[in-house]
Amino acid sequence: MILGCIADDLTGATDLALMLSREGLRTLQSTGVPHHSMDLGSTDAVVIALKSRTISVHDAVTLSLAASDWLKAHGAKHFLFKYCSTFDSTDQGNIGPVADALLDHLKSDFTLACPAFPATGRSIYMGQLFVNGVPLAESPMRDHPLTPMRDSDLRRVLQKQSKSKIGHVAFADVNQGADAIASAFEREKQSGHRIVIVDAITNDHLREIGRAAASLPLITGGSGIAIGLPKAYLDRGLIKALHPPSSRMVASHGRRIILAGSCSVATRGQIVDAIEKGLPHFRVDPFAIADGSCTIETVMKWVASLPVDALPLIYSSDDPDHVAKVQAQLGREKSGALVEHLMADLARALVDEGFTRMIVAGGETSGAVVEALGVGLLEIGPEIDPGVPWTKSRSGPEVALALKSGNFGAPDFFTKAWDRLS
Repeated sequence: MILGCIADDLTGATDLALMLSREGLRTLQSTGVPHHSMDLGSTDAVVIALKSRTISVHDAVTLSLAASDWLKAHGAKHFLFKYCSTFDSTDQGNIGPVADALLDHLKSDFTLACPAFPATGRSIYMGQLFVNGVPLAESPMRDHPLTPMRDSDLRRVLQKQSKSKIGHVAFADVNQGADAIASAFEREKQSGHRIVIVDAITNDHLREIGRAAASLPLITGGSGIAIGLPKAYLDRGLIKALHPPSSRMVASHGRRIILAGSCSVATRGQIVDAIEKGLPHFRVDPFAIADGSCTIETVMKWVASLPVDALPLIYSSDDPDHVAKVQAQLGREKSGALVEHLMADLARALVDEGFTRMIVAGGETSGAVVEALGVGLLEIGPEIDPGVPWTKSRSGPEVALALKSGNFGAPDFFTKAWDRLS
């Protein structure tokens, strides 16, 4: 293994694993830090998916260091800390504290932070993060229920949560290519900057950044930052060949279902599209869970009433106003936990009833489902939309899972994804 990756949520880990696989690294994804040693064979990269984005700083750092220790013990020479392409965090963390701790732990004095992901509309210019051409603070992420992003300047955002001095590598350097970027890194280091925000607008920029950064012990960013690493490792002789993945994945021929827990604009649009196309649907309301009128038995009774070849959609997603109302009455943590626990229990019940192909929308929901199913290791399959592949369990029940970040995917994602399975 050449590259060990630590992701702060499950769907982000899958997104990164897809990027590495698509670019030619043989990649596995682990759900949480493995509790035992394993033979990785010819694996080039392992991505460990944590649930550390919104937990306490102490716990996020502890988990991340444990992940880095496991990866290092299994041969990783370079490390990548992956977070959301919209830099989801608060003034307390967890991006800054984890990056600081990993730098200390790996005895490194410099890294970069680049969440740019042009394929999904995330770009950085003059240190400012844009989402589909709109400054981050003016995008729907402004009202994210857990990590509202009210500042577009990543230098300010990161400086508030990091003990490191934050610098910046500007577009003018990035646009000149890897040599200019490497020179800018040295200049920033000499200025005392330990972490630098790096501008990037196109995939070509990310490839050049990858070339310049491939020798660093630690890189941080979104999945886009990985786009140039496989080729850079090949050019440096760190790997012998690239291994592009297949365009389709063979999966068990069980029943299909969609579970959506994200309240993002993208997921809500996908729900509307699916309903308009006639998919049978069941809305799970946190108030109904809380008062006992919506239970596992209620939902499973509805599922049992459908034809075996139906594609059911079960969702808790709602608009920001209703989410705010729910959180005000039930509490932010309780309302989220109610939905997560129901979806997790539901996933177990569905697998018992022969559902082996699932789309799960939302990072928190995906994490709850995978944990409930006991899926510890995932094989990365074909890309459905940028940032979202099919995966297949390598431990636990035999299931095919598309674990979708709430913000990702085209409007027709829920209906077209199945074409990638055979």
